[in-house]
Amino acid sequence: MTFTVKEICQKIWNLEEKYELNHKEIQDCYPWQLIRMYLYYEITRKTNVFESAQQSSLSLFDKINSFLPFLKNSISSNPLSGKENVDVLIFDHPRKVIFEDEYQDIYSYFLKDTLNQHGKSFETIESPYLNQHFRNKSNIKENNVKFNDRILLGSFIHKTRNRGKLPFTEDEKQLINTVKEEIETAFKIEIDLFRIMEDHILNFQYDYKKYIELLQRKNPKVVFLVVAYENKALVAACKKMNIEIIELQHGTISPYHLGYSYPENTMKFNGEIKEIEYFPDKILSFGDYWKNACPFPIDSENIISMGFPYFEENSKTYMEIAEKKDNEQINPKQILFISQGVIGKYLSQLAYETASNINGNNENNENKNAQNYNFIYKLHPGEYGTWKENYDYLTKAVNEFDNFTVIDKSEPPLYGLFAKSHYQIGAFSTAIYEGLAFNCKTFIIDVPGVEYLDDLIDKDIVKKVKNSEELINYINSENISIQEYDKDYFFKNFDETIFKKILSD
Repeated sequence: MTFTVKEICQKIWNLEEKYELNHKEIQDCYPWQLIRMYLYYEITRKTNVFESAQQSSLSLFDKINSFLPFLKNSISSNPLSGKENVDVLIFDHPRKVIFEDEYQDIYSYFLKDTLNQHGKSFETIESPYLNQHFRNKSNIKENNVKFNDRILLGSFIHKTRNRGKLPFTEDEKQLINTVKEEIETAFKIEIDLFRIMEDHILNFQYDYKKYIELLQRKNPKVVFLVVAYENKALVAACKKMNIEIIELQHGTISPYHLGYSYPENTMKFNGEIKEIEYFPDKILSFGDYWKNACPFPIDSENIISMGFPYFEENSKTYMEIAEKKDNEQINPKQILFISQGVIGKYLSQLAYETASNINGNNENNENKNAQNYNFIYKLHPGEYGTWKENYDYLTKAVNEFDNFTVIDKSEPPLYGLFAKSHYQIGAFSTAIYEGLAFNCKTFIIDVPGVEYLDDLIDKDIVKKVKNSEELINYINSENISIQEYDKDYFFKNFDETIFKKILSD
């Protein structure tokens, strides 16, 4: 039996309503809020709704080799050392890109300059990405950066030592077992809900205590973070200390993103709406579109459109190219595929079949003016090192077609690809919205997760396609009926006045 993302979310919401799971306190915390996203991913993986992300796994040697830097960073760059007060703490995104000649987090990098302009002291707490820190060593001190390795390492040791020792009460065991059985019956899978609960509770217990210590040492007025649903202990610690915690949007938000979406019936406790304890106070969004992207568990006035400075700054260079492409008879035209690990195998096959059919038709076409195409397959950074092993269709395409290119590095820039592309094909990546801003005619493949873009599909801003034949029919059509849209609605220009008000408050 196959499930859609919508069906999985609905079953989870039904369980939350039935047992008031978001507000059930177990071992002095709210573990369902901790495991909600993890459980969603686990269910989608076990039901084969999504494939595993195709990023490189770490070998035993890699894990051992990375342990020493963890120890070193825990000592030399420990955020719990020192007692210097700061106005602002920043927990950025672990994944970095080279921007302005240094590794930076594209979602929070602008904070540094803005805070300096307003005379605010700050410190960035950075977590490793794939067990490494991608940052220029010479700029760590200059940019007030500390590594989170000390807390992460301590949390791992605490969990390892105490696994199997949590004193669950009989009532807690019964509730967990009841929910476990309902999940297994609903999805026809086996799931170790006790282990999942225990691991998340143990991590939370340690992390919460350490973040309280960190906040007491640094005494910030406000904390900014990226990906709040993976940092719930930090959110809880800020709320305990009455410190405002604000999330910076980092990706697509939809009614089916369980990091953000809490339908009203899932928030009820004893018949009344109760706040979600581990949710940030505010979200600074890319644009107005995201304000109503899902049922947030906070008031709409706290979803604030501030803009996406990285997109704004980087897209300027390429917007002029994008504006010209539809007014000029460019031949060949460019078709861009935007990959993601969880749908990469399907998308790579679709890309191969599309290129094969179009190239074959052109060879057999006697019309010398027939439109030719270049095919670009842009991999997600997590796929760079593994695509040759995982995506046979891409290897075939590169070997068979001179006009098929796989991009497995950060160059050329993604926005440059958008600017020169007439069409983009993908699933539910944030890049899809960025491509729309470059006038790319957009096609969404009908795979699990397509529900994330239901709103764009319903508004006829993008087209949903089931296979390469349907995609090719659209591409060959002289006039594709696509609704006009306001590009600034997705990504507005950075509104510094909003940021100044947050700082002054």
